[in-house]
Amino acid sequence: MEIEIYADVICPWCYIGKRRLDEALAGYEGEVTVRYRPFQLDPSPVPQPLPLVEALAGKFGGPQRARQMVDHVTQVAAADGLHLDYDHAVIANTFDAHRLVSWATDQGRAAEMVEALYQAHFNRGIDVGSREALAALAGEIGLDAADARRFLDSDERVPDVAANLAAARDLGITSVPTFVLAGKYAVSGAQEVQTLLAALAEVEQREAATR
Repeated sequence: MEIEIYADVICPWCYIGKRRLDEALAGYEGEVTVRYRPFQLDPSPVPQPLPLVEALAGKFGGPQRARQMVDHVTQVAAADGLHLDYDHAVIANTFDAHRLVSWATDQGRAAEMVEALYQAHFNRGIDVGSREALAALAGEIGLDAADARRFLDSDERVPDVAANLAAARDLGITSVPTFVLAGKYAVSGAQEVQTLLAALAEVEQREAATR
């Protein structure tokens, strides 16, 4: 079964959703291919990497509301074994990060690249909109950092990522994470592990019935 994950690497619920899917797949006996599809929560340019909590305050009604949101998602993530360090996270445009995931996919390292990007943003306060930082992250997972930087400084995959982002909109995907199973069945949100396992079993059964 193919699972397409539409997500953004600065989305905390996507990080939680990925962790839960990883756990679900560890307990799933069927064969699965995971493909990472790009989505941008905000495609606006980011002239400078401002503190994320400050940016959230400006978007969602002030510092108190932003802190409530951050505290809530941090608690949810902690229950899944994830640490979110919002006091050091910075806002970023993720278009180049999605390009880097596409590049890493060709080398069989997509999952490691995606995980490194989440950790960089949520744990290490790294600007994942910086090409220098992105190339360094590629190097940390065993890819060639210089090759990654040359790729990022080129226009390679720009049309592809733009087309994939447009395709997500055409599919009606407005929130992430969204998991598309077997190209037909969408599961939205950071669902619990048992919910994901039930969805996998149901899709497997439906697909078997159509063969």
